[in-house]
Parts: sequence; structure tokens; C-alpha cells
Amino acid sequence: MLIVKKFGGSSVADKDRIYNVARRCIEEYEKGNEVVVVLSAMGKTTDGLIAKAREINPNPPKREMDMLLATGEQTSVALMSMAMSALGVPAVSLNAAQVAMHTTSAYGMAKLKRIDTERIRHELDARKIVIITGFQGINKYDDITTLGRGGSDTTAVALAAALHADACEIYTDVDGVYTADPRIVPNARKLAEVSYDEMLEFASLGAKVLHNRSVEMAKRYGVQLVVLSSLTRAEGTIIKEETKVERMLVSGVAADKNVARISVIGVKNEPGIAFKIFNLLARHHINVDIIIQSIGREERKDISFTVARTDLQEAMTLLNENREVLTAQTIACEEGVAKISIIGAGMTSNPGVAAKMFESLYSANVNIKMIATSEIRITVLIAEEDVNRAMRTVHDAFDLAD
Repeated sequence: MLIVKKFGGSSVADKDRIYNVARRCIEEYEKGNEVVVVLSAMGKTTDGLIAKAREINPNPPKREMDMLLATGEQTSVALMSMAMSALGVPAVSLNAAQVAMHTTSAYGMAKLKRIDTERIRHELDARKIVIITGFQGINKYDDITTLGRGGSDTTAVALAAALHADACEIYTDVDGVYTADPRIVPNARKLAEVSYDEMLEFASLGAKVLHNRSVEMAKRYGVQLVVLSSLTRAEGTIIKEETKVERMLVSGVAADKNVARISVIGVKNEPGIAFKIFNLLARHHINVDIIIQSIGREERKDISFTVARTDLQEAMTLLNENREVLTAQTIACEEGVAKISIIGAGMTSNPGVAAKMFESLYSANVNIKMIATSEIRITVLIAEEDVNRAMRTVHDAFDLAD
């Protein structure tokens, strides 16, 4: 069997944890399996590098940020290879250029295009454990690129697909996917199985267990994932196309505090305005989520939407620079907001789910600012200060407790 194992930053945060991961990978290797390991940067290394960069330049060039941030994963893989060598097992560390992992040129948010597998296969055939940097690639200029925060998950899934791996295991500091963040909702329950579509919504809506692009890729290539803890031997959560058990009405609740609301006020009520706004943002790789357009008045209308808080400054600059082209009278923003969502494949055939969610928020005196829905999720925008209380209230309303 060929197994891809990905370990997050907390799993390799110090010497003891590095050796713990090394031993777990060696156990698999000694069963006769081929093992490919994908690592994130140690602990809070990436946050430290970002802070260092901003000491030097508050608005550093994205290309140079990628050059800097990629060093975190290179440190992890080299130290892991040394640990395995010390334990008497042959291992080799490879960075994105050595593999090579080809990406687009969107620095800071590159997308994988293809992976050359010859070098990996050569090392596996030599009976080595192959340890590969997550989160990074190389573009057509041979520059280092990064895949965005959480991108190591995407690296692992892409490798599993390219190598036709028998298993792809994602190890984190939690032991699976829960009905809500157990640090906020103490009675949250671990799910044995989750569908790709449900997990994609969880990942996109604030649950930090998996990178959303990794779930998209797993669904596209049929890579079955397992989310496990690197610190315990507890059974994890399987993510796959179809779950065996009868689908629950709601599988879980997710919250996202990395949100800001932008309102483009008083634009002309004519065709093409919405296109101009969202095309401008899309060209600069700024994702938009909840969108509301007001009823026109005096040949004017308002368009409000949410973006990641990390994109707010750039989005506001772009919109203000183009305010005349967009015909906007005013452009305003609000930062103290958060999204709370319920997710569940069972929602498609059960009316009244939205009403139940809104009733629970009303009973907790939580005001709803915006609403968005899909077939398997309902998302509302609320005040950030209310989000933890709202999560617990909604979780209880749908009887998701352990």
C-alpha cells in the first residue's frame, strides 16, 4: 500500500512531537507500506515569519512573502528526515522544486497545476520514507509560490491523487470532525463520517480542520480522506462521497470570525454594475461570499457583501479607486461581524430548517444582518460578540449534542 500522511504545525511543534510523528510513520513503513509524509511549518513558525516581514515592510511584496514563508516547511521536513535517520530508517526530504510541484503564479494563493512524480517514485523504490514540504510549489518562472493558509492539506490530497495512493490521512491536534468547535461548544459530538459536500461547506465556513481546496480536490479525484489526531490513537472521521448512515438533518455548526462586510451604496440601478464590482475584486483574487442587493430607489440601489477580513483593506482601496466607474455614492465597511452556518445534506428534503435556526437566534436575542443559503447550508451574518453564544444556541436547537 502507498499511504500519504499529512501532519499540521502543532503535530511537529517541538522535538518530542517530531519524534512522535517519526515513530508513527515508521510503524507504517515497517508494515511494508510505502509512506509519503507532508508537513506544515513547526508550531507558530508561519505567524512568526509574517510578523518579521511586517517589521521590515508593512506591505511586503507577495513574491518575497512566498520566498520567506516557504522556509518554514523546509525546516520541518529536514528535521523530520534527521529524526527518522536517528531512529535507523532511511528517509529523504524534498521541497516543491525538487519534486516538482507546478503551480499558477498567483503569489500567496497559487493553485496546483500538476505534480511530477518521478523523483518521489525513485525514492520510494529505494525503500525510503519520502517527506515533502506542504503549502508550496513553483511557477513557470521557477519562483517559489505558496497555496494559502492551510495549503498543506491540498498538497497532501494532490500527492495522493497523483501517486494513486491507497489512503490519505490528515493528522491534526483534534481527533476528527465535530458537530461544532468543541472549544466553544463543549458537548459537540465527533462525526464518524462526513460527505465531501458537507466537509467542503464546513471548511469554507470557518471549521479549521481542513483546507477547503483540499476537499474540492479530494472530491474531484475520489481521494478518501481520514482526519485523525497525531497525539492520540482515537478513530478519526472519514470524508468520502457517500456516507453509509442515514443523513442527519443538520450535521454541524460552523463559525467564521475572519469576515468583514462591505456596502457599495447608491450605485446606478442599471445592468452591469454588479458585474463591474465583482469582476474588479475577482481580478485581484478577492473572494466574496454573502451578497445582498437592495430594492432600487430613485434609480439607485445598494449592494452589500462579505469578504475575508484579511482582504478588507485591499478591497476597500480597489473599490474607492474605481468609485466613479462603479457609480457609487458611498463605500462603507464593517469589521465587527462573523458568520455562523448550519450544514447538512439532509436539509434538502426537510422544510423548516431555516425557521428553526432563526427561532433559536431570536430566543438568544441575536440579530441577523445578512442571510445566504445553498442546498446544504444556511449562513447568517451576526455581530462578532454574539457568535459563541449563537453557536451553542443553534447546536442545542438541532439536538447535535453528544
